[in-house]
Amino acid sequence: MTGKSPVLYLSRDHLKRIAGLAEAAYPRECCGLLVGRLSGSGDSWVSETVESPNVDGTGRRDRFEVDSALYIDLQRRLRDTPERVLGVYHSHCDHRAQPSATDLELAWEPGFVWLIVAVEGRQAIHSTAHMLDADGARFREIGLRTDDWGPYPQREPLGGPGLSTA
Repeated sequence: MTGKSPVLYLSRDHLKRIAGLAEAAYPRECCGLLVGRLSGSGDSWVSETVESPNVDGTGRRDRFEVDSALYIDLQRRLRDTPERVLGVYHSHCDHRAQPSATDLELAWEPGFVWLIVAVEGRQAIHSTAHMLDADGARFREIGLRTDDWGPYPQREPLGGPGLSTA
């Protein structure tokens, strides 16, 4: 992998679907799996999202658990294909879109992508992507891009007092 931070790429429709599932699950967390390909530069390209029932048995609304049978069946289906399970998505209800201490405690695979959607009052408000470091000690945020993202527009540099043209 190069020195640049990895990026999670997915379609706008995939992100809208995940946000919709997060809103529908509120006040509980939704969850599912991200399927696709990993590029040589470490970027993840999502081709499919697979919804999972939240099988967390604690009764707490701020927890999720992907159905292990779904995960195993998905791994079998992908066995002889170029695609793989890239990571997991889930929602945070009335909390920010960044990994919690519980997420870190339950994270099981370095390099796995964690897409988190913050939901406040049934409204998805923010999405971020993260990856567990190789040593498993912390998450780091990675880029998140949808297929409708494009380069920023450019213009001639502004001149005048206090504006740098360098």
